[in-house]
Amino acid sequence: MSKPTPTRRVASLGVLILVLAATAQAQPGLPASPAPTRGDVLRGEYGPYRANNDLLSYHLDIRVDPVKQFISGKNTIRFRMLKDDTRIQMDLYAYLKVEKILLGNAALKYTRELNAVFIDFPQTLRAGREYAIDFYYSGMPEPVARFGCLTFRKDAAGRDWITTACEDVGASYWWPNKEQWRDEPEGMQISVAVPNGLMDVSNGAFAGKTDLRDGYTRWDWVVHYPINNYDVALNIAAYEHFSDRLGDLPLDFYALPEDLGAAKEQFAQAKPMLQVFEHYFGEYPFGSDGYKLVQVPYAGMEHQSAVAYGNHFVNSYYPSRDWTGVQISPRFDFIIIHESAHEWFGNAVTAADASDMWIHEGWATYMECLFVEYMYGHADYLAYVNGEKSKVRNTEPIITPRGIHREPTQDQYFKGALFLHTLRSAIDNDQKWFELIRGVYQTFKYKTILTEDIVGYFNRQSGMNLTPIFNEYLRHADVPALQLKFDEQAHTVAYRWKAGEKDFAMPVRAGDPNAWQLVRPTSEWQMMPWAGKPTDFEVATDLYYVYVDRL
Repeated sequence: MSKPTPTRRVASLGVLILVLAATAQAQPGLPASPAPTRGDVLRGEYGPYRANNDLLSYHLDIRVDPVKQFISGKNTIRFRMLKDDTRIQMDLYAYLKVEKILLGNAALKYTRELNAVFIDFPQTLRAGREYAIDFYYSGMPEPVARFGCLTFRKDAAGRDWITTACEDVGASYWWPNKEQWRDEPEGMQISVAVPNGLMDVSNGAFAGKTDLRDGYTRWDWVVHYPINNYDVALNIAAYEHFSDRLGDLPLDFYALPEDLGAAKEQFAQAKPMLQVFEHYFGEYPFGSDGYKLVQVPYAGMEHQSAVAYGNHFVNSYYPSRDWTGVQISPRFDFIIIHESAHEWFGNAVTAADASDMWIHEGWATYMECLFVEYMYGHADYLAYVNGEKSKVRNTEPIITPRGIHREPTQDQYFKGALFLHTLRSAIDNDQKWFELIRGVYQTFKYKTILTEDIVGYFNRQSGMNLTPIFNEYLRHADVPALQLKFDEQAHTVAYRWKAGEKDFAMPVRAGDPNAWQLVRPTSEWQMMPWAGKPTDFEVATDLYYVYVDRL
């Protein structure tokens, strides 16, 4: 497969200011979000010492010592200045030691504030010029947060098993980088030295291994595409490798020796899954890097071109054998489907700010639904997507305040998918719908974007004003309610939307389910004839995520 030319990944809404939570207005009646800490701001804000430069590449070159549970090495960071300045911001958690930072052979001064590292240059860096620094560091990470971030474990046979999963706390927990989502390197190299007998599987295409003749072997990988910092992964174990192909796309699989048979059986789901997603959205986005599925000791993570898998080789989501409660999910391995869906949304199309993380999770969850529809039919699709309603909490808006790196609630997954399902019904033209979602992916592939970019695309391509529908589901906590008032003597029913968004006017199918009428409620009462009993009047709630309020 020929190497594509990825578009530079810079958020297209350059004029959009990323506001801090302190200036965001809370919605009346909702619990107040905790005030952002200085650490939240330092991590989330696209401040002047991030905005003054454009990442070009990383070369992460490290040694991992399982005995001491210690990492050391350097990251060579290449960037282009966008304005004249003498300072840039990189990030590394405070418990890790900065050994030195070099520009060529010259040591640079730096200051640390919490997990931010402000690097000062003796002379002004000029706009338009490229520079490279070598950031040396070392330390002993301790497991934190979900999945432990960087963990030193043993497998069942007592062999070392070291993995990363740092979406929550951030990649700078174990390596120095520009810790934000808006600006990604165009590509990177990853070189990891591990004790002989172990293998490191990281992102990108395998570039070879080198015996360092000191008891360690260096494994080299090359990433040919823009990559989110939290996607960068170490997977160090005594892996066995097997492979397959999907046309020109190499498929590589890594499992522990004792799990090799189970992995060969379970990982066979990867090929039809890739075919389904290519059907809906277009070819796999990282062809030059290949697709890898790597066994890990935690549930799973969407590491770009090296998807982490830990679902115990069972269908559904371990230990639950029925993820949705509708007897569909046990037919497939949830982790293979969901985490691989992120190759399209999350990895190829990436949110520029954590506030818009539904672009990753809502779309990937909806892609599960599309997988069900393709494999098992539309009725099972409806059952699967509606089965996710019980997981929605509606306590906060899906989109959080920008600029503070505050992850949205789990509603970004399930309500996000239900919103896309509802939007599909509102557009009411499946041919157009599938053209639109494919177009979103193709338009924003290899870019970092905000929700406004997706809204603008849908509005332009559909010829409809869908902004109020997006806002209602993403920027308000609750779900719109269709209010109904029946007058049995007059044989009428009055209806209107009760919604947080002033201009919300989504059409909806209502009335007799054998002969639905498409009604267009607004916030004002409207009337339609209804000669039947009030209890016989239905709303197509399997097609829309709405409440029905019979007054």
